[in-house]
Amino acid sequence: MRAVLLALAVGVWSGGAEAACRQALALGLDVSGSVDAREYRLQMDGLADALDSARVRQALMTMPEAPVNLLVYEWSGPEDSTVVLPWTAVTGPQVLNGIIGRLRGLERRDATPGTALGLAMREGVAYLNQRADCWKLTLDLSGDGKSNLGPRPIDIKPQVEATEITINALAIGADAPNSGDIRQAEISGLSAYFQANVIVGTDSFVETALGFDDYAKAMARKLERELETLILGAAPPMAAAPVRRQ
Repeated sequence: MRAVLLALAVGVWSGGAEAACRQALALGLDVSGSVDAREYRLQMDGLADALDSARVRQALMTMPEAPVNLLVYEWSGPEDSTVVLPWTAVTGPQVLNGIIGRLRGLERRDATPGTALGLAMREGVAYLNQRADCWKLTLDLSGDGKSNLGPRPIDIKPQVEATEITINALAIGADAPNSGDIRQAEISGLSAYFQANVIVGTDSFVETALGFDDYAKAMARKLERELETLILGAAPPMAAAPVRRQ
């Protein structure tokens, strides 16, 4: 039913003109010093696997008339952010396959060891402002640690709250935690940190990955939830009829 309503909305608001953008989704991936070569590969391949999962594919392909726009960037220390996938409208399976292939082919670049999470938030917002005409603007930040360089995320958060941008987070814990292990407490603490300092918006949330080995499944859950939160009210309102003057 939601897809039908949105499809009708596209017909009303696009008027057969250039395709609308139903959601701009920027994904910021942590490549700081705490992420080694193996974890980098698990993160990139994990995102590719998540995009290639049946449910995420279905969500992305639901409305080709109003596609989702994707951007992926890597972040670590100050002045160390790099876009690895520029804004791309996911208009069909071939486009999505190209995105997946690009992610799988990425090689790790040299990056500073710091974790400038506040700057990653600011940069993600700047990228989303390039797609301000989209019905929904979402920043998706992955990270395995707290910020230790640059502006504090808690100081950036009020600036984002004044916009229509939603920020969600994926907190990555230590690999292969066991129930009751101290690492369970660590991921709980990191999740609480992202909850208090990073996420923004009434529908915002924190997903958790119990280590980089769990990243693909966690990212798939996250993308499913982000792509399914779009409702008819997120579409641009119909223009009001002109008032006749006597």
